[in-house]
This record gives sequence, structure tokens and C-alpha cells, in this order.
Amino acid sequence: MLALFILAMLKWIFRVVIYAGLLVALAAVIAFFYPEKFLCVDSGRVSADVIVLLGGGSHERPERAAELFKAQAAPRLIISGEGDDEINRQLLIQAGVPAGAIQLEGKSRTTRENAEFTVKLLRAEKVRSVIIVTSWYHSRRALKCFEHFAPEIKFYSRPSYFAFAREDWTRLGISKRMRLEFLKLPGYWIRYGVNPF
Repeated sequence: MLALFILAMLKWIFRVVIYAGLLVALAAVIAFFYPEKFLCVDSGRVSADVIVLLGGGSHERPERAAELFKAQAAPRLIISGEGDDEINRQLLIQAGVPAGAIQLEGKSRTTRENAEFTVKLLRAEKVRSVIIVTSWYHSRRALKCFEHFAPEIKFYSRPSYFAFAREDWTRLGISKRMRLEFLKLPGYWIRYGVNPF
């Protein structure tokens, strides 16, 4: 009797594992053929306490952040990222964002550090809602990192759509960055516990 019960449980577990594996494989195939649908997360028209602009990309991100600032999506910005933080600050000012509305977090060098270091500033200032600006192909991992490190804060994603058209991926070097994202998403899940779903 007990042996039959154990056998039935093992069959059930085996089926669940097979079905889960098939779902993951199907998701991987869809993500491979339609990466823009999987990697890009856009929260739509939202407003928040602050916009966080992540460094990197092709310097298209400040243009998107300035556009959102001018649309009054948030009253101020935090630039996160070592190296191009001052360049992004200048680009924001040139785009019409007042210098007094910009704060720098210039120590982070990875998406995880962007989240960890910026979250310290956000908590110190008791921020409750944040719009994250990054490149479209980076938006899922960025959003999930911030949500992972500060689940008490509401995060939104409003990415830049620079080189979103499929014909621009190779010409503008986006294909390589997308492939890296497909490696980094599970890597962040395994290493830091950042669930990409």
C-alpha cells in the first residue's frame, strides 16, 4: 500500500517536472525569436516621486529621462552609475532639466549595484515610488533588481526605445547586448536571487 502511494507520488512529481521543463523550453523559444517582447518592460504612463536614470547604453537614456521629467512624471532625477554619470548629468541639463533637480549616485558599476546603492538613497529620503529609465533590452533585469532589493518601494519601468526596430539590432550593436541579457537574467537569478519573472 505504501509502495503504491510512493510510486504514485513519484509519477506525479515526474509529470510536474516534465511539464515545467516544457513550459520553460517554450518560453525560451519565444524569447529567442521575440526578444523585444520578453526583455522590454514598459509600465506605461505613470508618475512617481523620482526618476532613476541608469548609466550605460548609447547615451540615449538621458533623452528619455528628460522627456519624462518634462512630462512631469517625477519632480527630480537620480543618475546611477560610475563613469558616465557626469556625462548623463550634462546631457540632462542640455535637454532642459534643472541642475538642482539632479542627484548623482556615482559608485555603482553593475545593475545589481545600481539597485543596491540607489535603494539606500531612496530609503533615506523615504521615497515610495520610482520610475526606472534604461534601455529597452535592459529594462526587465533592471526593474526586477530594484524590486528585489526594495520590495517596499513601487518601481515602474519607462525605457528608451533607441534601436527597438529589428532592422537596427545588428547595425547599432543591440544584438550582442540582447544575447548578453539572456545570459545575465538567469545569472542574476542564480547568483543574487533576482527572479526575472
